[in-house]
Amino acid sequence: MIWTGLACLNQFIKSVVWTGNVINWAPVWCDISTRFMIGFAVAIPCASLCINRRLYYITTADAVTATEADKRRAVMVDLAIGIGIPVLEMVLQYIDQGHRFDIFEDIGCYFFTYNTWVAYVLVATWPLAIGCISATYSILTIRAFMKRRSQFKEILFANSKLNFNLYFRLMCLAGTEIVFTVPLSCWSIYLNITSQPIEPWNGWTDFPSVIWHLNEGTAISLETSRWFVVVCAIVFFGFFGFADEARKNYRACKDKIALYLDLACLRTTR
Repeated sequence: MIWTGLACLNQFIKSVVWTGNVINWAPVWCDISTRFMIGFAVAIPCASLCINRRLYYITTADAVTATEADKRRAVMVDLAIGIGIPVLEMVLQYIDQGHRFDIFEDIGCYFFTYNTWVAYVLVATWPLAIGCISATYSILTIRAFMKRRSQFKEILFANSKLNFNLYFRLMCLAGTEIVFTVPLSCWSIYLNITSQPIEPWNGWTDFPSVIWHLNEGTAISLETSRWFVVVCAIVFFGFFGFADEARKNYRACKDKIALYLDLACLRTTR
């Protein structure tokens, strides 16, 4: 959710600043923004992988309770996947970076990856590979759940922060992400291959700073990546924005505002 929230903020700022112009207003901001976009492309599949992996281990756990060392280890692994892999992707993209960034009218600055075989190894195929691994965990989780349904209540009882409704929503969220990630990744790779020829890669010194001319494939790719962030936010809110915990937080927030403004009519009647 943090990745999605920051990505929405990033896209909003760029859409406002570069509405109707292609002026390089903020080069440093564009450097930061484009690095973040590269990481975000794999951050959502990584987040799904963390969820599916954690659900799999919860479902297949032999011990009802986990030790503090196990909990710390699980958190470290999740951080390595959810933050470490996106950061690594930001670094690896630099190897095949033609120039710092491009600026598109109404969209803003966008990272440039030279269309070579190196780009597919280091950048383009990562979401697809992570999505496939996540899908494997999801299938194994469903299979384990079907085998251990009689023990499932005991497993959930041992995890005080997890109930069946939350477990089910997490499964649906991760499954939805998998359904979209794998096809979209394949489609993105297809667009990159067909919209322009794959150039040879002769090292870091062979990347000219060319002007990117918009074509149909490029436009589709840009708009897809632009609105995918919004779709992610809507999906997250759809799964968790109407849950009991969320509604309880909404009521608490409303009561605090009413108390601060001294508006008795807005306070929740208990």
